[in-house]
Amino acid sequence: MWIVLSGVFLGWSLGANHFANVFGTGVTTGIVKYRTAVALTAVFVLAGALLEGPKCMTTVGHLSRLAPLEAFSCALAAGLTMTALTLFALPASTSEAITGAVVAAGILSGSADFSKLYKIVSCWIFTPISGIIIAYVLHRSLDWLLDRTMTSLTSRNLLYSIGVVVAGCYCAYSLGSNNVANVTGVYVGSGVLSAEAASLIGGLSIAAGALSYSRKVTLTIGKGIVPLDPFSALVVVLAEALTLHLFTQIGVPVSSSQAVVGAVVGVGLVGSLRTVSPAILIKIAVGWVLTPVSAGLLTYVLVRLIA
Repeated sequence: MWIVLSGVFLGWSLGANHFANVFGTGVTTGIVKYRTAVALTAVFVLAGALLEGPKCMTTVGHLSRLAPLEAFSCALAAGLTMTALTLFALPASTSEAITGAVVAAGILSGSADFSKLYKIVSCWIFTPISGIIIAYVLHRSLDWLLDRTMTSLTSRNLLYSIGVVVAGCYCAYSLGSNNVANVTGVYVGSGVLSAEAASLIGGLSIAAGALSYSRKVTLTIGKGIVPLDPFSALVVVLAEALTLHLFTQIGVPVSSSQAVVGAVVGVGLVGSLRTVSPAILIKIAVGWVLTPVSAGLLTYVLVRLIA
């Protein structure tokens, strides 16, 4: 079972990197304390992984027919890529990392199934677009509703505080249900683990990453792209959660980083396009491009050395 250790490492790096996507806006706006946020994230990530994680397992696991050592190499390459991007405070895409790794291994073995790859890549494109649209619509509609039903500033602030915590828990649940397949799906495809066991191991490793090393990326998401007020923070987290849960239902693990960045941009568009920081967006986009390429190259080297 040592082969699964690279998946545990990948899950840890996912949790460390993606905590910012769940509660980063809430922490940086002062609505929820960091320690409280990581504890809630760990609990609800595990719940999402156990209850709905198996829905996405076959999408990653069947991209190519991997031998156990190849699965180990793919997860290790993806984990190293995610860790490197986390050290540079970049919100990276685990979906891109593991897909790039699996495709590289599949090309080496001649077993890659590109018919499933098209579905995944198309969902990568639609993930940030969905985040933008959902966030924009939510911001407009909720703002209109609150203006007509809640005039007290104190009541609004209380609603925002409770809403960010509830939305963050829902987002953590959606992250666990959607992204656990990125962590341990390769082991399902290679026959090492069942979908249920993979969901448990992946969920626990993601939770461990959030608990232990998740502070660095938080400022990039929470403050770097668009300055967020409490209401905007609520909209961003809720839009991200809805985006991830939507793709879980169609069985495709997508990037929570792309979802949250799309949501933040959508909120920024409500005010003015000038409020969106192009420099930060370019930095994030570079990370997204480097993720599958780096993971694929690392997998090529590891498969040659190990498998």
